[in-house]
Amino acid sequence: MSLTVHVFLVDARGEVRVQDTPEGHADLAGFEDWRTRVWGSEAVRSLGAGFFPVLAGADLHVEPEDVPAFLRECRLLRENLERIVAETEPVRTAEEHREAISARLAIIEDTAGRALTLGGGVLVW
Repeated sequence: MSLTVHVFLVDARGEVRVQDTPEGHADLAGFEDWRTRVWGSEAVRSLGAGFFPVLAGADLHVEPEDVPAFLRECRLLRENLERIVAETEPVRTAEEHREAISARLAIIEDTAGRALTLGGGVLVW
């Protein structure tokens, strides 16, 4: 099973509406075990991350007003990618691990950027 990332909007009645991923965009946010092995790892926690570590125990629901802070945290992880790669266990080679984390982080960043534009939130589940 894989983690996916989506934009959600809240309608006039307060109901959450998960949006379909637009053509040309991806929604993969990592493998299910990345909840603890990558996004919730000590390496990510030690950077001061607050959003991603939530995935270790639950789905991540970023409210619309928190998307700018979430994007800053994505940037923090991107800036510390080498450290995260070095301090988390790769399934294959370190280079493949780096590429996989970077690619999934790019998908999350893209989705968060779309959420910001739409006034929505981000759901990683």
